[in-house]
Amino acid sequence: MNAPADEAHNRYPGVWESYLGVVALVVSLAVLMSYGFSLALRLTSVGAIALIAVIHLVWGRKVIIADRGSPRLLALELALFAVAVIAVPVANWLLFAIIPLIFQMVRLREAAVAVVAVNLVPPVVDLFLRPQQVVMDLIVATISAASGIWLGFFITRVIQQSVERRQLIADLEASRSEVARLSREAERTHLAAEIHDTLAQGFTSIITLLQSVDPDLRDERLALAVRTARENLAEARSLVAALAPSPLASASLPEAVRRQASRFAEESGVPATFRTSGDERTLPTAVEVVLLRAAQEALTNVRRHAGAHEAAVLLAYTPSHVRLVVRDDGRGFVPGAADGFGLSGMRSRAAQISGDLRVRSDPETGTTVELEVPV
Repeated sequence: MNAPADEAHNRYPGVWESYLGVVALVVSLAVLMSYGFSLALRLTSVGAIALIAVIHLVWGRKVIIADRGSPRLLALELALFAVAVIAVPVANWLLFAIIPLIFQMVRLREAAVAVVAVNLVPPVVDLFLRPQQVVMDLIVATISAASGIWLGFFITRVIQQSVERRQLIADLEASRSEVARLSREAERTHLAAEIHDTLAQGFTSIITLLQSVDPDLRDERLALAVRTARENLAEARSLVAALAPSPLASASLPEAVRRQASRFAEESGVPATFRTSGDERTLPTAVEVVLLRAAQEALTNVRRHAGAHEAAVLLAYTPSHVRLVVRDDGRGFVPGAADGFGLSGMRSRAAQISGDLRVRSDPETGTTVELEVPV
């Protein structure tokens, strides 16, 4: 069915049904008050109009809400409309309710054809029953069909833009929350790195210097100084551990990245492989945090934007560098125009640890995000 029309129907529950009911009631009164037609014809026309309203309220609205569409049900309602017009021509004013109903029941192209068909009912009926009115009704039908199709397409487009705008706002809100989260984590990472590079290393140097003076620590004052330095070193390391991301607090970097790949596969349904190469070794906390966040961001982009069938993650250790590679076989993008995919944040974090972020993307081969960090 037409998704924007379905969106409008669900967003304003009862409005379309009330509108159909009011128009059906007014047209029925006009039919009953028409002169020159027998009571049987007028009752036939009113009965057909009532059946249209009942069928739509009982079955039609359920079809629309369920987003299934039903050309057959619409055809039945249009046939009843033809019966009403054949019996009493003034029933053609029901078009004011029938045309919006058409755009809710079927897709746009089918709706355009149905609008033309339903507007041809009065002139076709006149061709057999009232030939003198054919020309006038044909002119009216042409104007009504053209305006109905234009209005249907226009309203559908407006609704579509509203849906897209609401989705954009939701995406922006999600991006804002993600930026705030990443900013907080960057501050935590920076603080952890500062503690590691200053306090922790300072206490380690103090312990080394004191022990070089008195290796056996016979001097009680030196022994006390070493104990105090060790206690403070333990506190500094605890602070670094507390400030590091939780996946790294209980696992090594390769294990943390492996978990991210597994979680990505579970959440997206896209197969993801992970492997390492080279000799694994402990890296500075700041480096591990940036590599883990890069893996998370790259996999998030694959899930949200790539439409991939599979993904692969590589963590490669060399004597002088560590390299993270995330590949997918999705639709790709233009790298220069993709900062909205979080790449600017990844580049910023990579620069903090002197890393080099490279992105290659092509519609035929997918996307490769590669982060190389000297260690």
